[in-house]
Amino acid sequence: MLTSGFSKAQYLNLLVGTYTQKGSKGIYLYQLDTLNGQLKAISHTDFVSNPSYLAISKDKQYVYAVNEDEEGSVSAFSLNTQKNKLQFLNQVFTKGAHPCHISISPDEKNIFVSNYTGGSLTSFYKFADGRISNAQQFIQHEGSSMHPTRQTKAHVHGSFFSPNGKYLLVNDLGIDQTKIYPYQLTSNPPLKAAAQVIQANPGDGPRHLSFSKNGQRIYILEELSGTIGVYSFNQGVVKLLQRVSTQSKESKDSPGSADIHLSPDGKYIYASNRGAENNLVQYAIDKNGLLNIASKKHHASGGIMPRNFTISEDGKWLLVANQASDNIVVFKRDIRTGDLTKMPQSTKVSMPVCLILF
Repeated sequence: MLTSGFSKAQYLNLLVGTYTQKGSKGIYLYQLDTLNGQLKAISHTDFVSNPSYLAISKDKQYVYAVNEDEEGSVSAFSLNTQKNKLQFLNQVFTKGAHPCHISISPDEKNIFVSNYTGGSLTSFYKFADGRISNAQQFIQHEGSSMHPTRQTKAHVHGSFFSPNGKYLLVNDLGIDQTKIYPYQLTSNPPLKAAAQVIQANPGDGPRHLSFSKNGQRIYILEELSGTIGVYSFNQGVVKLLQRVSTQSKESKDSPGSADIHLSPDGKYIYASNRGAENNLVQYAIDKNGLLNIASKKHHASGGIMPRNFTISEDGKWLLVANQASDNIVVFKRDIRTGDLTKMPQSTKVSMPVCLILF
């Protein structure tokens, strides 16, 4: 995988999940050259339908992808970075339409898939060889909210583990709720009934979230209102502390906020905005875990409809997938200030959705 004469430390690997309606082959493997910020194509999967969102095992040996179709499924792959390719292992149905997010439990025993159109959450057992079982637990959400087209029913949009691995938080855009499910490390089924529900404002549409490094703060990105809700978190008990806007200006268009991540040192938070914005918002985090309003900055995403983005473990690089403009943009990140500098080149990829840099 590495170019002769260069140090392995010069390169990072990048996995790209895509939609396949416009000719994408599925999942792509790239290399990021950390000397110049350029991406180099390495390999791709044979055609696999709409592997939009990805997850990777801690040992980097296995990759999992939702297949975001009407008859939803999830696929498992082994990853061989020496041979520069992904090897298909197996595929199983999720029992829900259009799965849009996947997460692996911290103990690496279970995989959870969010079915957006189906409004449900499905769990699977992860075998030692990387394959996944048939569905083992299925949880159907019910309800609706005020948006006339986006909230006529439940729409599960993501599941996220607390840092201690004891709780799975499940965002439901359709019913304006984040359900907190206690995770059972040694029992089957793995999730107990929701212990608490975080109720967003009507029409907010919770989509993704991130935890603070100490696990005491939750930052929930609300797609339809373009806001971030900040909550305290203590053993599954939450309290709203702050709600701030991600938007750069007043707009009559739907905000379309998409993804949210903290910097590796926990000092800054970023969120992507689609709609009329097409940018990343940046906030500094104060000593109490709140967003510093005065620190708010925006960075153009370098494309249209920024979806998922990823930050390198050393915090020096941030990469954005712009779905509608078919490109991935690389930013050099200032660790001290959190500011982003766009690198000159843009990489063409058909309908990129999810990025994993490792």
